[in-house]
Amino acid sequence: MNFDLIVIGSGPGGYVAAIRASQLGMNVAVVERAELGGICLNWGCIPTKALLKSAQVYKNIIDAQNYGIEINGDISPNFSKIVERSRLVAEGMSKGIQFLFKKNKIEHLKGIGKIVEKGLVEVTNSEGNKTNFSAKNIILATGARSRQLPNLQQNGKSIIGYREALCLPKLPKSLIVVGSGAIGSEFAFFYSSLGTKVTLVEFLPNIVPFEDEEVSKNLGRSFKKSKIKVMTKSTVQSVEIVDDICKVSIETKKGIEIHEAEIVLSAVGISPNIENIGIEELDIKLENSKIKVDDFYQTNVEGIYAIGDIVHGQALAHVASAEGITCVEKIAGLDVEPIDYYNIPACTYTSPEVASVGLTEKMAIEKGYETKIGKFPFTASGKANAIGSRDGFVKLIFDAKTNQLLGGHMIGANVTEMISGLMLAKKMKMTAHEIIKSVHPHPTLSEAIMEAAAAAYDEVIHL
Repeated sequence: MNFDLIVIGSGPGGYVAAIRASQLGMNVAVVERAELGGICLNWGCIPTKALLKSAQVYKNIIDAQNYGIEINGDISPNFSKIVERSRLVAEGMSKGIQFLFKKNKIEHLKGIGKIVEKGLVEVTNSEGNKTNFSAKNIILATGARSRQLPNLQQNGKSIIGYREALCLPKLPKSLIVVGSGAIGSEFAFFYSSLGTKVTLVEFLPNIVPFEDEEVSKNLGRSFKKSKIKVMTKSTVQSVEIVDDICKVSIETKKGIEIHEAEIVLSAVGISPNIENIGIEELDIKLENSKIKVDDFYQTNVEGIYAIGDIVHGQALAHVASAEGITCVEKIAGLDVEPIDYYNIPACTYTSPEVASVGLTEKMAIEKGYETKIGKFPFTASGKANAIGSRDGFVKLIFDAKTNQLLGGHMIGANVTEMISGLMLAKKMKMTAHEIIKSVHPHPTLSEAIMEAAAAAYDEVIHL
């Protein structure tokens, strides 16, 4: 069969690219060997948020007396039911992608895809049978997998990656999480909330190390209050399994310490899935172990493109989707702007939540900006006090010369729902006073954005 476009991989980059291409009149096929929706929808973003919601509900029930509500009787999490709900949510979303494929007349080629020559994709099905399909354009969107470290080899049982962490057979009594990015921090919060003794190990000086330093330190304090043991500037040297217990040797600034846990979760990053997809045969160029592409995701081979976790840029679902849309719109001949990677929001769904966009204070200084910084704590927010979620703040960084927003950083309740406003403000090059003079509704948590902007210019009212 002949197609205008074949996409290899159906994650948030691949399936979105396919749908947009179909909308633009292309005849499209997607190669996917597993569930439609890829890792994010089936084993990442969506099921983890379902787990985290269960943890938040449980936490709310435990804290109900703080809101004048008395709950009598035993309260305990049913771990298997929590996992079951998470899997059902993921399955439902995958079926939704199936519906969208049918609606947009996208062909699902079940199997493993590989480019065998320019314009030709070989698909190997579960029985090992191979079929070739031709396409004018091919997009590689094969995603990534949990990164394996030599001293932290995953066995799927006692030393696990994020996929196994989503559906453990029982709630572990103790867990060591190695790596404190979004994945590690979210699982640390989830399991700790259900009663697991959690230790979070991070090589760098602060957890969520790519966030603004003040945000990182605030989350670290919040975790410690929640009885998560946080070990920064620490490195796992080795893991020995003795009688089903992991004995973890951790190098700290004080020396080597041995910590024990039922489970060790490796959350030290991801590795791109670039093996056996045809890039070697076509001499597609790599750069630092990822596929090298131009501003519109074309490789050095005309007609072959790559998006998502296998190219440089933030390894985030919404980034992959944006890249997919940009890529196919360029293929279709539309007038497209390259993606501004300095205006990509990032979210971590712990409690409190973390959300950010643009430059951190440190990055702004390193780039030579003269800055004005405004910060507004949720302790001074009427809505935060009313809902009992006073932890956190909004921090805004402005260019002192132009007064334009350079970066926004938030930690607190529901801030992942607020970050898009700052992303739009930065994209539209809004100044601090344009934000200040934009009337925000009261009482809301989002008022803290206006107040933080005002604080940068000594105009804050409620602080």
